Amino acid sequence: MARTPGQAARRDPDWEGVRLHVVSGKGGTGKTTVAAALALALAAEGRRTLLIEVEGRQGIAELFGIAALPYEERRIATVTPAQLGLPASGAANGSAGGSASGSPGGSVSGELHALAIDTEQALLEYLDMFYKLGRAGKALQKVGFVDFATTIAPGVRDVLLTGKACEAARRKGPDGRRTYDAVVMDAPPTGRITRFLNVNSEVAGLARIGPIHSQAQAVMRVLKSPETAVHLVTLLEEMPVQETVDGITELREAGLPVGGVLVNMVRPPLLDAAAVAAVDGDHREEVALALGEAGLGGRSRKPETVRAAVEPLIDPLLAQAREHAERVELERARRADLQHLKLPTYELPLLGEGVDLGALYRLAGELKRQGAA
Repeated sequence: MARTPGQAARRDPDWEGVRLHVVSGKGGTGKTTVAAALALALAAEGRRTLLIEVEGRQGIAELFGIAALPYEERRIATVTPAQLGLPASGAANGSAGGSASGSPGGSVSGELHALAIDTEQALLEYLDMFYKLGRAGKALQKVGFVDFATTIAPGVRDVLLTGKACEAARRKGPDGRRTYDAVVMDAPPTGRITRFLNVNSEVAGLARIGPIHSQAQAVMRVLKSPETAVHLVTLLEEMPVQETVDGITELREAGLPVGGVLVNMVRPPLLDAAAVAAVDGDHREEVALALGEAGLGGRSRKPETVRAAVEPLIDPLLAQAREHAERVELERARRADLQHLKLPTYELPLLGEGVDLGALYRLAGELKRQGAA
């Protein structure tokens, strides 16, 4: 059942126990924005979250209005329930790293960290870790080996990218506690997500033994565990919904853990069900009368003068009503398609003013209220 924007009651989170949230979606659905909002929501109440991007677009930096992220984990925001429009609460029990801090008003501040994975640097790090290449790795970088290796064996690239996220999700500090309570990956689009995550099949033909094979196996153990959930972002439009349905089918066939469906940019219905059902009738006289009563006919009280003044407005208004009714019906059909998936579904409102940092916190609050975090 879909959770809708603006619901007052706050739900318990649906994904307790999940540490790695993979967020995918068709291009144009706002995947990166939703991933960032989810990461903020997960960081609330004194938790530490890591937001990872793997496509090299620096979308996280753009969203948060900061300089381009280097290949290192760094804190980019703090977040309290109050900033998300939620009641203040105490520190989360057992939050990772012991980083929870008090903030004005008694709320507990969580931390959002970010990492933009650089494939080249990740491969050099991998070569140094498993093959102890050290300076030799930098020499390989100079002669273009890194680009060559990731081009002829794209599966290796995916192992590196997913491996970095899985390592962060499993990492523990000297005190034995997890470094992060949750890791959110802004992953490739829906059409590529199953192949991207199912790295074991990609590298099977490259190495059946050795460090690369072992790394792929370790990654798959995390990705197919209950600690991982793959969420898909969509719009209430035919192509994004169909791609979501197809993507979920592929994920299930691959044995990957499907999470929830995040419906983005949901527009509020302006007409109730009765009004939508009535738009096909002849309502010119009713509309003309309503426009006159609203004062749009000018100062004159003569019926013929009022009618002449409002006449140019009637057809455009009726056309807009019909267009809106058609959209409502289409969105209702797309919701029905999503309901057939029998997955937790969350709806985020369309923000007409665009997505700035304040809007991002608002979306995070919606996800928290609806139980996505």
